[in-house]
Amino acid sequence: MSVRVRFAPSPTGFMHVGNARTALFNYLFARHHGGKFVLRIEDTDVERHNEEAVKVIYEALRWMGLNWDEGPDVGGPYGPYRQSERLDIYREFIDKLKEKGLVYECFCTQEELDRMRKEQLERGEPPRYTGKCRNLTEEEKERLRAEGRKPVLRFKVPEDRVVKFNDLIKGEIEINSRQLGGDFVIVRSNGMPVYNFVVVVDDALMKITHVIRGEDHISNTPKQILLYEALGFEPPQFAHLPMILGPDRSKLSKRHGSTSVREFKEKGYLPEAFVNFLALLGWYPKDGKEILSMDELIEKFDIKEVNSAPAVFDTTKLNWMNQVYIRNYPIDKLTDLIIPYLEKAGFDLSQFDREWLEKVVEVTREYFTVLSDAPTYMEVFLKDDFEVEPQAKELISEDPNRLKVIELFLEKLENLEGELSSDSFKRLVKEVGKELGVKGKNLFMPIRIGLTGRMSGVELPVLVELLGKERVLRRLKNSLSKIK
Repeated sequence: MSVRVRFAPSPTGFMHVGNARTALFNYLFARHHGGKFVLRIEDTDVERHNEEAVKVIYEALRWMGLNWDEGPDVGGPYGPYRQSERLDIYREFIDKLKEKGLVYECFCTQEELDRMRKEQLERGEPPRYTGKCRNLTEEEKERLRAEGRKPVLRFKVPEDRVVKFNDLIKGEIEINSRQLGGDFVIVRSNGMPVYNFVVVVDDALMKITHVIRGEDHISNTPKQILLYEALGFEPPQFAHLPMILGPDRSKLSKRHGSTSVREFKEKGYLPEAFVNFLALLGWYPKDGKEILSMDELIEKFDIKEVNSAPAVFDTTKLNWMNQVYIRNYPIDKLTDLIIPYLEKAGFDLSQFDREWLEKVVEVTREYFTVLSDAPTYMEVFLKDDFEVEPQAKELISEDPNRLKVIELFLEKLENLEGELSSDSFKRLVKEVGKELGVKGKNLFMPIRIGLTGRMSGVELPVLVELLGKERVLRRLKNSLSKIK
């Protein structure tokens, strides 16, 4: 049997971390088994539908490197791949259920349903639809229509039926039909079919073999199995992924920080690091290796090894993983990704050549957690006309010798023949220290302040070699004028 899985998001908002993990696990499962990864857009909820969100889904999946084999934009043998374009198909199967007598029109108003629910809760019963409209006569239906009521279509849930399925992650699951809330709606009063019905028709016709989704769908699965049977389809195998929790073990939400893929991308997480981290939310390779390429993830991934316990979204671990990837990323690609952050921060990069910029990225990248950190750490290389930090000025003013260190270093540099290298820099600093009788912090800190206006940062020999003699002279004169 050829494996076919699908990722079927509703375009009603941003692509959440939970959706991204579901898409990734479907993709890894399909690729591991040499199967097909299908993208389907579930857009039957007209009121909440957002076309911009469809673009967000495409953008997020492409950024993560999850290329689909079939979908709305690439086509395929089982299209269309947008539910809003499949309404004629759904009507055909609704008619089949009507012919079999497995559905009926329900004219209950929202007020009546709310009252029914309230009375059941007061009696200590779980809320369920009572089947009030199950046996209406044609005369009663006509009378209710004359009142202006628009019916929904409900599926007749068999009484006292135990629905069993073997979940690839959770194991054997049994749910009694009494727990399903009574006969459930499959078509709204506006004629639009609902999720539980359309997903069954789509998965069956698209020949989906495995449905891998979040565990919040477990309660939908028995309803869907009943519909598969009613329509004469073979149900797929199900795998329900564990919840993703925040560090405080509550459901992951905005208050835990970023939750949408776009936010992680904009902050400057590398897609490879993000994917690697998501893959380990609920699954872990047997060999314990954590830094894994997409090819390695595909090779090692086994749905049966996914843990059924909730996974905790640990931002500290994601940050560590991103740092590992940044440090090992090809320098040309990393520079390409960093340039937009530098331009957004207002740096004019036209004055620097590409080779030099790559060298600066090389010597600063170990300090980055995310790419948006780049302007902070690279500024010292890119900006000669800087302000001297107040505490740095204070440090210089505490001891007259500290100002003399900068002045003497400037004088020696002006007299230096040839280019400034890390070796000649060290020699000049040594001479300044010897002549003024200073060493350690009292020697290096004033020079750092003179060169950067700051009291900490990258190693000075590395900095001066990349800046060159002319820029170092300009900086020293700039900072001296501001300190004095």
